[in-house]
Amino acid sequence: MVDQLDTPVRSRTPAAHKKPRRSPDSTAGLLAKILLLGLTDAFAVYVLMALFMSEKWLILAVAAAVTVLINWIYLRRGGLPAKYLAPGVLFLLIFQVFVVVYSGYVAFTNYGDGHNSTKADAISSISMSAQKRVPDSPAYQVSVVEKDDVLSLLVTDPDGGVRIGTTGEPLEDVEDAQMGGAGKAVGADGYRTLNFNELLSVQQDITAIKVPLSEDLDDGILQTADGSNAYVFKPVLVYDEAADTFTDTETGVVYAAGGEGSYVSDNGERLATGWKVGVGFDNFKTAFTDPDLRGPLVSVILWTFTFALGSVLLCFGLGLFLALTFNHPNLRGKKIYRTIMILPYAFPAFLAGLVWSGMLNQEFGFINEALFGGADIPWLTDPWLAKFSVLLVNTWLGFPYMFLVCTGALQSLPEDVNEAARMDGASAWRIFRSIKLPLLLVSTAPLLISTFAFNFNNFNVIFMLTGGGPRFSDTNMDIGATDLLITLVYKVAFGQGSGRDYGLASALAVIIFIIVAVISAVSFRQTKALEEVNS
Repeated sequence: MVDQLDTPVRSRTPAAHKKPRRSPDSTAGLLAKILLLGLTDAFAVYVLMALFMSEKWLILAVAAAVTVLINWIYLRRGGLPAKYLAPGVLFLLIFQVFVVVYSGYVAFTNYGDGHNSTKADAISSISMSAQKRVPDSPAYQVSVVEKDDVLSLLVTDPDGGVRIGTTGEPLEDVEDAQMGGAGKAVGADGYRTLNFNELLSVQQDITAIKVPLSEDLDDGILQTADGSNAYVFKPVLVYDEAADTFTDTETGVVYAAGGEGSYVSDNGERLATGWKVGVGFDNFKTAFTDPDLRGPLVSVILWTFTFALGSVLLCFGLGLFLALTFNHPNLRGKKIYRTIMILPYAFPAFLAGLVWSGMLNQEFGFINEALFGGADIPWLTDPWLAKFSVLLVNTWLGFPYMFLVCTGALQSLPEDVNEAARMDGASAWRIFRSIKLPLLLVSTAPLLISTFAFNFNNFNVIFMLTGGGPRFSDTNMDIGATDLLITLVYKVAFGQGSGRDYGLASALAVIIFIIVAVISAVSFRQTKALEEVNS
C-alpha cells in the first residue's frame, strides 16, 4: 500500500511535444549568421576596393577596422550585448555622428563653387579651360568614335599618322586603323564610329571633347566643332611648376598661389577656379561681418525665434482649448469632432503650403475673393502680412498634434483631485490654472521643446508658402522677410542668387545646432525641475 502511495502519479495525457529552441548557436542560426556576415564582408570588400582605387587611405583604414571589428564581434562566443548593440551603434556613427562631424569640418573650409577639389585638379582645370586657338594651327582630320559610352577623337595627323584620345587622355598611336578613301582614319579596333545622324544628336558632347596632344598640357589640346576637322588650342594661362604660378601669355600677368586656395595676381585679381583649403573661423566671421549677410542674418535670427515660439504657443493654446472643449463629459458626437480636428494633421505639409499659397494669392486667391469681397490684400508679398500668413498656416497644420497630445493627457489626469477641488469650492478656472495645467505641463513639456526645435527648422511651410520672401531690399543675396535660418542655409548652400558656398552654409548650420542644443538643454533642465515640484 505504501509502495502504491509513493509511486509517482503519471499523467494519462501525453506530454506536449516541445519544439527545439532555435538559439543563435543552432545549425540554422549558425548558417544565418554566416550568410549575413558573408553578405556584409562582400559589400565591405567592394567598398574597400573602391576606396583603394580612389586612394582614400584614412577612410580605407577606418572601413577595414570596422569590418574586422564586426567579424570579431559576431564570430566569437559570448559578448551577446555587443552583438545586439553593434548595428545600432554603427548606424548611429554613420548617419548621425559622421554627418555632424563632417558638417563641422566643412564649416572651417572654403568648400563651394570654384573650391570643390584638390590643388592638382584646379591646376588641370585652369590649364584645360583657358585655351585659345593657335592662329597657324594645321587641320587635323578626325572621326568621332565611341567605346564604353565614352566619345573619343580618332585623329589623322597632317603627316598621315593615326592617333586616338579623349578628354583627359592624351593622344596615343593606333595600329591597323581603318583608312578611308581620302587618307582619313575612319575606324579602329574596339571602337564604333559615329555616323552623320549620330554626330548631329551629340553635337554638344563633341564640342566638349578636349584631347591633350601630350602629357604636358602646355603643348595644347585638339578641339573640333563639326566632328570632321580639329585644331590646336593652347592655354592662355601657362603653369610654371617650379614657381607654382600661372602666367597670362597675352598680358604677362602672373598669378601666384595665395593662402586662400586661389591663384591671385599682384593687383588682387583672382582666377575663378581654386581648391579646397582650411580657412579657420572665416566663415563664422563672414556671417556677421559681410554687409550683404550681416543685417539680414540678424533679422532672420529674430524672426526664426519669433516663428518657433509663436508656433508653439498658438498650436498648444488652440490644441489645449479644443481638447478641453471636446473633453466635456456631456458633449455628444465627440468622436466625430475629434476626427474632423485631426484632418489637417493628415495633410502633407508641403502640399498644404502650395494650397494655401494659392488661396492667399493677392490677385485671384480664394481668401481675397470669397472672404474680403475681391480686396487686393498682399498676404504673401507684404513683409508683416507674409509673417502673419506663415504663422496662420503653420498653426492650422500644427494644432491637431497638440489637440491629440492634450486630449490624451487630460484623460489621464486623476479625477479625484478635481473632485476634491470642487468640494473645496474652487472655480473651474482655478481648477484649470492650479491643477490641470501644471499636471499637463509635466507630460507635455518635452513635446513642447521638441515642437520648438522642429519649428526652428521648419523648412516645408516657409519654402512652399513664401519661398522666404518678400525679399529684403538692402542685400544682393536672396534673403527675405519670412526666411528662417534653415531656409537661409539652403539658399547659401545651393546657390540661390550668390553661388554655392557649402563652407558658409555649414557654419550657419553649426550656429543653428548650437542654438537649438542650448535651448533644449536649458528647457529639459526646467522640465526636470517642474517634475520635482509636482512630485
